[in-house]
Amino acid sequence: MKTYLTPLGSKADKDTVRRHNLSLVLRAVREEGEAGEATRAGVSARVGLTRAAVSSLVEQLLDSGFLTESGKTFSGQAGRPGTALKVARTGPAGLGVEVNIDYVSVCVVDLAGTGRVRQTEHLDNRGAPPDEVLARAARIAARTLDSAREQELYPVGATLALPGLVSGGSVRQAPNLGWNQVPAESLFAESLAGLRPGTDPLPVRSENEANLAALAELWFGGLDPIRTFLYLTGEIGVGGALVLDGQLLRGAHGFAGEIGHVMVDPTGPECRCGSRGCLEQYAGQSALLRAAGVEESGGGAAGVLELERRAQAGDARAVAAVGDAGRMLGRVLSGAVNLFDPDAVVLGGMYRGLMPWLSAPANEELTDRVVSGLWSRGGGRLRASSVAGDAARGAAALVVQDVLADPVAYVRPTDRSEG
Repeated sequence: MKTYLTPLGSKADKDTVRRHNLSLVLRAVREEGEAGEATRAGVSARVGLTRAAVSSLVEQLLDSGFLTESGKTFSGQAGRPGTALKVARTGPAGLGVEVNIDYVSVCVVDLAGTGRVRQTEHLDNRGAPPDEVLARAARIAARTLDSAREQELYPVGATLALPGLVSGGSVRQAPNLGWNQVPAESLFAESLAGLRPGTDPLPVRSENEANLAALAELWFGGLDPIRTFLYLTGEIGVGGALVLDGQLLRGAHGFAGEIGHVMVDPTGPECRCGSRGCLEQYAGQSALLRAAGVEESGGGAAGVLELERRAQAGDARAVAAVGDAGRMLGRVLSGAVNLFDPDAVVLGGMYRGLMPWLSAPANEELTDRVVSGLWSRGGGRLRASSVAGDAARGAAALVVQDVLADPVAYVRPTDRSEG
């Protein structure tokens, strides 16, 4: 069995070009495979290397377990049939761990970007000590890693998806969790290591959950050719992310996208962030369920499902509450659209299921307030997220991006058992 290791650091040396070309070929096989079947000839045409060079690189990737090959295919190319290449379904993978206010979701994604294992537990994390919450997440992650190993998948890193301001391995502030200055990466890594004695420590990074959901939408959500968009996710809080030409806009300190704390009314309700009248107080989950009279459902996913049921049944209070939230969203979004000029606004989280009642009032506000005049009610620029656009999958895929960028750093061709 090949053991996939994490990078110990890289430096420019005589292998730099080879490593770069291996990455090019691996990515090309992955992309060609999404459209059909990849062959050496097709990859050669895609990356601009000679067929001989591509064949040599493909053999290295086959030997290292990153690619597999199967029967012959003509794949539209002239000449002799080629061998179909695919990204391996075993080997290195990514682990994504989303810690949210009322649930923890853990996902393993393989090199092709396919979600292979998923475990979600609904937990009330509000007010719980951060080390306890992250220890729970580590226990779920450890079980997920066991399931992945049964499929011969070996995650080589983990990404934590966290609500709030995330920077330098810590959660600077997560108002809805009540976290301030929490060293989330180290707490999670220590808990996970304690649950997996005898194994190599898994490198852990952290990122804002809305950013990772936006990346999942970009990579897996079928937005192509749109590569500049604003993403909003509605959970207990309201998070946002901006993607410009396929890249996250993080801001100078990594805190861009906190649209839930844009002020709507300076005399409005007090927000957990310490301000007043934030968007979250009008379009967040708690505010929306309260306005719809659904508090008795207990909030969370059950409350949102009950709200959807009532709106579908034509309940006037539910429909009015969602419509009011849509108008508040549209007003705040219009400012963001005027400032950043995205091609689309994508609504995820609970907003996805509420779009039949949310989109019209939101679009009206956007149409009236976007100064370019490019926004229109029927233009499809306000859209629901896909089912693929979730933070846990984006977190796992971020690890996979590292493997694709430098596959050599993640393989050691010696046999030993996985601990």
